[in-house]
Amino acid sequence: MSVAVQLSLPSCAFESSSLIHSGRLRNRRQIFCNRTDLPHREDDDKNGVDCSREQIQRRVILVEKYGNSALKKYFLDDNQRLQFFLDEQTSPTSNGFKESRFSETKLSWLPGLIKDFILPTGFPESVSDDYLQYMIRQFPTNVTGWICHTLVTSSLLKAVGIGSFSGTTTAASAVAIRWVSKDGIGAVGRLFIGGRFGNLFDDDPKQWRMYADFIGSAGSIFDLATPLYPSYFLPLASLGNLTKAVARGLKDPSFRVIQNHFAVSGNLGEIAAKEEVWEVVAQLLGLAIGILILDTPGLVNSYSVLSATWLSMRLLHLWLRYQSLAVLHFNTINLKRARILARAHVLHNKVPGTVECNSEESILVWERFTRPSIIFGVPLEEMMGSERSSTVMKLLKLYANEKYILMLDSQDKDLKVFVSFKVGASSMTVLRSIWQTYWLNKHLDTTENVIHQLAQSLSEMEDKFNEFVQLLEGAGWDTHQLSLKVPNNILLDVS
Repeated sequence: MSVAVQLSLPSCAFESSSLIHSGRLRNRRQIFCNRTDLPHREDDDKNGVDCSREQIQRRVILVEKYGNSALKKYFLDDNQRLQFFLDEQTSPTSNGFKESRFSETKLSWLPGLIKDFILPTGFPESVSDDYLQYMIRQFPTNVTGWICHTLVTSSLLKAVGIGSFSGTTTAASAVAIRWVSKDGIGAVGRLFIGGRFGNLFDDDPKQWRMYADFIGSAGSIFDLATPLYPSYFLPLASLGNLTKAVARGLKDPSFRVIQNHFAVSGNLGEIAAKEEVWEVVAQLLGLAIGILILDTPGLVNSYSVLSATWLSMRLLHLWLRYQSLAVLHFNTINLKRARILARAHVLHNKVPGTVECNSEESILVWERFTRPSIIFGVPLEEMMGSERSSTVMKLLKLYANEKYILMLDSQDKDLKVFVSFKVGASSMTVLRSIWQTYWLNKHLDTTENVIHQLAQSLSEMEDKFNEFVQLLEGAGWDTHQLSLKVPNNILLDVS
């Protein structure tokens, strides 16, 4: 797929920029060439800039599309050196990529940053047609519910004697305002998690469910410290609520993914209802045991004993949580499991089953600490570094039949690869790049030519990747819905 190259000439903007993966540009240094800016032709030659529209159009070889609708166009100059310029295009849509007419007409007034924060990735194609209408009506419903919660909180606090010492309802209302404010500060954490990290939970729900318990444990420490500093009750309780709200923002969507995994018969509603039964029984039992502990003579008056009891119970809780998550056996392929499967096939020409692979999967390790290192969605400028334009042309030719370009990082002593995706890349594209990475990791020879090794790895992948997919299907893996997302902040369009 290619795009028609339209340059805003006779002016053209060349820049050496530091690009962030969100699609925005920063630290931009632009050199403008224009017949009014550069009156002498020798100035053009001195700067190595050719402002001929026809000549530049003819030599454009690659276009990088950014999520903010900017286009970075690469071309070869008269000396066959790789040059680029930025063509910023504004669009009424949020991200510069194609959206449906429904999105344009209903949400054209909404800034793109807000859309990304409140709507799922790929909206509206990624959700059902009634999603937006439901959410618009659900929002005021929730607002009125929390208004009612705020009003009854004052009555509850007054009923238990808080504020009644003054003999007025105003005191109870003041305490209620402070109490509700504490809850409001905590809700900010859920807002941030849902808006900023909502696209992570489908990929690795086990990891984020475990992280939720770690963060929730940290929030409980603030609550536990309130008796030591009673004058700082509100800030400590607010910090505790904020931290625990962040934990809840991680826990709820992660567990919904896990519930969906359980519902193999499409009975998600019943699975959720029965989980509620287990949860309530556990809650009642835990509350009963907690009351017995608090009723133990001497414990209530000893803060150190209370803290030690809490710590021991919390550590036991975290260990049990890890054990419960470890028994989950997903048949979907996320990034961690894709690495395990690709490595097994490259090394042993076989793939582990779902039980074996899930048992080998590390719940706590972050992707950035996994080796070999794979960086997805890298701009061509960062990928190539100081490489010559001839290398770029060789890579474009080499990956002509692939929906991505993979390059080795020559600055890293351990294997580190950069992957840029082309327009039309899919989850299977990501899996192909992972397989190629593990083949290179096994056969890499630093004394050989990099392009030759890349070509050899692609040849091997062409011969063996279909067999890899067949083995995955035979082992019970779902190869039709891979949890491998293509970064949409930067896409390449090769002319």
